[in-house]
Amino acid sequence: MLNFIWTALFLTAFLIAALKFWLLGEQAVFGTLLSAMFEAAKTAFDISLGLTGVLALWMGIMKIGEHSGFVTLLTKVLNPLFRRLLPEIPTDHPALGALTMNIAANMLGLDNAATPLGLKAMQAMQSLNPRPDTASDAQIVFLVLNTSSVTLFPVTIFAYRAQMGAHNPTDVFIPILIATYASTMAGLLAVAWIQNIRLWDKVLLAYLGGISLLLAGLIGYFAGLPREQMLQQSAALSQILLFSLVVAFIAAAALRRLNAYELFVDGARDGFHTAVGIIPYLVAMLVAFAVFRASGALQIATDGVAWLVTGLGMDSRFVDALPTMLMKPFSGSGARAMMLDAMQTHGADAFAGRLACIVQGSTETTFYVLAVYFGSVNIKRIRHAAACGLIADAAGMITAISTAYWFYG
Repeated sequence: MLNFIWTALFLTAFLIAALKFWLLGEQAVFGTLLSAMFEAAKTAFDISLGLTGVLALWMGIMKIGEHSGFVTLLTKVLNPLFRRLLPEIPTDHPALGALTMNIAANMLGLDNAATPLGLKAMQAMQSLNPRPDTASDAQIVFLVLNTSSVTLFPVTIFAYRAQMGAHNPTDVFIPILIATYASTMAGLLAVAWIQNIRLWDKVLLAYLGGISLLLAGLIGYFAGLPREQMLQQSAALSQILLFSLVVAFIAAAALRRLNAYELFVDGARDGFHTAVGIIPYLVAMLVAFAVFRASGALQIATDGVAWLVTGLGMDSRFVDALPTMLMKPFSGSGARAMMLDAMQTHGADAFAGRLACIVQGSTETTFYVLAVYFGSVNIKRIRHAAACGLIADAAGMITAISTAYWFYG
């Protein structure tokens, strides 16, 4: 799919440029495309290079958190919830532990730890699957929870915003929290309806109702504030929570007599390799999108959508973040490139830049997750997994747009 999108961007740009050259006599149009290619390649490298320090910092901190027991603690807290959401898995089966640890790692933003745990959980669930080529109910619930991106601390989004010059990189924290809650609940409700999961179970109601009430209280508090005060207080809350998390990780490591410094260095090394590793993907996508933009194709597409949206009496500013939304279900690296392009073009603190970040943090790459996890156990019939994942995506994106207008006007 990503290859199709990448190729289509270049071919569309060439077609538009050719029409401009032959019909409108724009002699410099192909020179403009070449300049855009080289400039985008340089920009992609500069962004990746600048990200090295920030990613090294956060991945070092998260490595401490990974080893200091927070994943285990969160796993114990979540275990009763998943025992009821996945009744077909025996209580003492290893699949339940691996699945819960995967969700816990995702919630803490530990992507490097979450994926191996997720693959282990999928393989363990496959051992209980009576039809090995068909996704079981438990596997679908697990996939939908992963595609809805249950992330409490989207630290990589903050890292990208810091690199792109955001005045307050964490000011999207509360909007992301609201959007990812909406995507998770929408996906979960869709699965529960299809699979007849008893959501009125006392334990499920306690968990889901408690989380919902907590978020409703947060929304109610911010809804009663003037916009400027709301932005200040939401930024302050995110800063307090994030720095408290860093201190808690380090303190827990000290209590367990772990070498926090060595853990940090080990994680920072992974951050360095991550920053270097994304360079080819970022160059590929930013170059293709820069050519698409320089040809005028993007302007034609966004003007068309904006015209339609305006005709319906709606504000069309969200259209500038539309490329991130459209790319997100198909490619994480592509959506990341679109988010960075939105911040580069419009500004990290512009409406489109912030909205692209909220979208990026509110859902996961649905088709990539389906391909990786189901492909690891050779499942061919995915049943309602993709539909429920896309429902979660749609809910997350609609909520992201609504929250962005609420917070940023």
